[in-house]
Amino acid sequence: MSAEKLRDLSQPIDIALLDATVEAFYATGSKDERAAADNILRDLKANPDTWLQVVHILQSTRSMHTKYFALQVLEGVIKYRWNALPVEQRDGMKNYISEVIVQLSKDEASYRSERLYVNKLNVILVQIVKQEWPAKWKSFIPDLVNAAKTSETICENCMAILKLLSEEVFDFSRGEMTQQKIKELKDSLNSEFRLIHELCIYVLSASQRPELIRATLSALHAYLSWIPLGYIFESPLLEILLKFFPRPEYRNLALQCLSEVAALNFGDIYNVQYVKVYHMFMKHLQAILPLNLNIPEAYSNGSSEDQAFIQNLALFFTSFFKLHIQILESAPENVSLLLAGLEYLISISYVDDTEVFKVCLDYWNSLVLNLYGSNHHFGHPALTPGLFGMKMDFLPRMVTGVKPEASERQKLYSDPMSKLRGLMVSRMAKPEEVLIVEDENGNIVRETMKDNDVLLQYKIMRETLIYLSHLDHDDTERQMLSKLSKQLSGEEWGWNNLNTLCWAIGSISGSMGVEQENRFLVMVIRDLLSLCEVVKGKDNKAVIASNIMYVVGQYPRFLRAHWKFLKTVVHKLFEFMHETHPGVQDMACDTFLKIVQKCRRKFVTVQVGESEPFVSELLSGLATTVKDLEPHQIHTFYESVGSMIQSETDPQKRGEYLQRLMALPNEKWAEIIGQARQSADILKNPDVIRTVLNILQTNTSVATSLGTYFLSQISLIFLDMLNIYRMYSELVSNNIADGGPYASRTSFVKLLRSVKREILKLIETFLDKAESEPHIGKQFFPPMMDPVLGDYARNVPDARESEVLSLFATIINKYKVVMQDEVPHIFEAVFQCTLEMITKNFEDYPEHRLKFFSLLRAIATYCFPALIQLSSEQLKLVMDSVIWAFRHTERNIAETGLSLLLEMLQKFQKSDFCNQFYRTYFMQIEQEIFAVLTDTFHKPGFKLHVLVLQHLFSVVESKSLTEPLWDTATVHHPYPNNAAFVRDYTIKLLSSSFPNMTTLEVTHFVNGLYESRREIGRFKNNIRDFLVQSKEFSAQDNKDLYAEEAAAQVEIQRQIMLSVPGLISPNEIQEEMADS
Repeated sequence: MSAEKLRDLSQPIDIALLDATVEAFYATGSKDERAAADNILRDLKANPDTWLQVVHILQSTRSMHTKYFALQVLEGVIKYRWNALPVEQRDGMKNYISEVIVQLSKDEASYRSERLYVNKLNVILVQIVKQEWPAKWKSFIPDLVNAAKTSETICENCMAILKLLSEEVFDFSRGEMTQQKIKELKDSLNSEFRLIHELCIYVLSASQRPELIRATLSALHAYLSWIPLGYIFESPLLEILLKFFPRPEYRNLALQCLSEVAALNFGDIYNVQYVKVYHMFMKHLQAILPLNLNIPEAYSNGSSEDQAFIQNLALFFTSFFKLHIQILESAPENVSLLLAGLEYLISISYVDDTEVFKVCLDYWNSLVLNLYGSNHHFGHPALTPGLFGMKMDFLPRMVTGVKPEASERQKLYSDPMSKLRGLMVSRMAKPEEVLIVEDENGNIVRETMKDNDVLLQYKIMRETLIYLSHLDHDDTERQMLSKLSKQLSGEEWGWNNLNTLCWAIGSISGSMGVEQENRFLVMVIRDLLSLCEVVKGKDNKAVIASNIMYVVGQYPRFLRAHWKFLKTVVHKLFEFMHETHPGVQDMACDTFLKIVQKCRRKFVTVQVGESEPFVSELLSGLATTVKDLEPHQIHTFYESVGSMIQSETDPQKRGEYLQRLMALPNEKWAEIIGQARQSADILKNPDVIRTVLNILQTNTSVATSLGTYFLSQISLIFLDMLNIYRMYSELVSNNIADGGPYASRTSFVKLLRSVKREILKLIETFLDKAESEPHIGKQFFPPMMDPVLGDYARNVPDARESEVLSLFATIINKYKVVMQDEVPHIFEAVFQCTLEMITKNFEDYPEHRLKFFSLLRAIATYCFPALIQLSSEQLKLVMDSVIWAFRHTERNIAETGLSLLLEMLQKFQKSDFCNQFYRTYFMQIEQEIFAVLTDTFHKPGFKLHVLVLQHLFSVVESKSLTEPLWDTATVHHPYPNNAAFVRDYTIKLLSSSFPNMTTLEVTHFVNGLYESRREIGRFKNNIRDFLVQSKEFSAQDNKDLYAEEAAAQVEIQRQIMLSVPGLISPNEIQEEMADS
């Protein structure tokens, strides 16, 4: 192919040939031609000399695609090799790009026709500026401003460049540039902003050209969030923006700029200006959008510009009120306009657009928290000043228990808050527990998939409604009961209305006082039960049923205090368990489990007016209650009853209840085992296998809730279970041996393996939930040696159950050092054969991978001496497998491998084998950790990578290592200590891996690691900067590098939530509140 000539860069590139190749790739080529063109273009991009032809290409070609290709080549050089180029080449390219931009944007016609090309050139110029300015291109801003004054189209393009520069430095810089470089650029922009400011003011005052005015407003919008405040408040800028606001063609851009100004917060210096801006803004707004206008309707019928205006309006009000609402509420002359602004925002909150609602909801949430905070003291002094990241200077000082300004403030906001309650109730999002939904065809169906956005919205709305309830319990109760009575009367009857109302009622559980909550709930449940009787139709009844179940499930405190109500509710749930409408039975079983877990003691105590405990009555009618349920629902039901039995303190009664509960499954089990003793072939019947599986799953459910008290039941079936396990295992092996790998996918083999897995799961569940009494571990471990461990070792890989690994990991985690003598047996059975399965590639046997490393971690944590007893070959296998684990791209496996490595490093440091271990593995571990640290696929492991490196750099400075890490026989350079050797080794390792970094930069980084090894924050920042400098993590989403800080913020918020009644759902609070 003639295009091959393009690879020869010793002479000017053949432009016609390059055009043809690029066009073949983008547009005209066949599949083969496109592939060939792709190869050549990739090679050209990779060739370090291609960029020298960029100017020639840009000057000679007419093809836009070819120009873009040349600019891609240039962008790569600027990002990764710019500082290594000679000064004259850098200056030449800089001047050429600047000249082309000026030429193309000099006159209207060329600027409009070449707009996309100019935009791409602007991006390239800004990339160069990030490298050169301020140190090597001091005159950049003056040059730009002077060019802007020569023509209006050049000025328009200069605005585009300024906007790009601001976005690059302030919005996209985190993770792309080192913190020092970001600071340098920000300082330079700040110091030179006067020229930019003067240019913007001049254009906005003098120009009549719409495109230029829009470009200037757009550029200003990018700068307003960070420029020195004098440029905003001590210049005519705000008046100019307000002048443009009423004009439809500039309205949205002016409003975006005003929103940026509204979001600034620098104390009280500019309060007067803010009030003035707000007054003028509201005057203009009331002319554009009268307050009595139906905004939701206007939004749905409006153009995209109109809709954008409403969205921007929401952003303006929420930004302004978040930071400046107090200056409006403090002066009586501002109050009416403040209330008008809140009225606008409530109206906008009804707009049927998720994004608009999210913006409004975020503000309402912060406002009600603010109002609640000014009237209550949060118990956590450290949290009060900056609650949820908000300024809380307004928290009043308590003087003899009086809160002077709080009641006045609440009166001021009482009307908007009342309207806000109505809004929250009518738009309440669906909680996770509700399984019954309306589909797009208007049918009531069982939900098939959770919507995480809706769940997050529910969480914020619930929190907002709880604060609103605390601000005025009576208004909350009045509005909810009024809406419910309209459901009963039929005035507002509708699925959506009833749903949102009941979800809102359920969400405020725990926020009212006990007496008020009791009174409120009696009326709610009474009305809902009446509604169930009055309304006809299967779908309607399903909706009402789901709402009754959701509401009662949210109020365990009420149910514990009112036995008759609790009993009525449980009987209603039993009634729903016979209702075959999709989702109703599932929700009935889930709600029953939730209620039992919170009220369990009530069911085993004889209540007033009863002759026996409820659990006894329930067990008598058990068969009738569960007869219409599916197997998985029966399992949930059995777990619920197990939870009741677990709370019985009398061992004799507890044993009797358990016997009665398990009577049906045990009877069936005994029947099957009896028949199997006559003829084992009965166990091969698929129906019998399914019955066995069902019985085992029922046992697992009860074991989950009963824990230690399940011992008598599991002892009854344990040995028979192991016999079935052994038999089914042989059947599976024979099938796979005869039928090859495909046999493992047959329904018969899958069924057999389900039984094996359930047996392992049952044993694991029981041992995990039981108290860690050594005799239980000793009782169950020996009988499992051959049927489970021996079977795993003997089996073909496709027939090995990964649950074996998790079972023994659970046993070691539970019984710890007691199991130390058994570890060699476990190793012998599972280690070698599992490694052979999982080290061939990264894909096969995913379950075995994770569980194998969890088992290794349990052994390293609790039975470390067993690891030391391994031979050096076996330990090498362990270390290789750990390294292999953290190299894995599957996040769970990589994190388990890193946690295991950290555990082993710490344990070996304290052992007698410290020198031997670190001498063998230190360099390999360091090299491998740097490899994954700089690989973007492993970004989520950043926190653990940092901890491992911190350990390594600390251990060489510690007294644990008393021998040299280097091989004295081959390394003749006499290092004074291990720290000096590791420093030298690390510099060489990184210099060879990152040739784009200078030795000086690498040395600076390594020295920084040593200096900061005792301060994890500094150590981590040092590594983040290195990742940016090495160019491994540029221009990507780097939030994983900051995940730890985000997690700490979440924990602070949870502590705050615990101090506000109702914020943590009663069902999430630990068992100490579960009944007395």
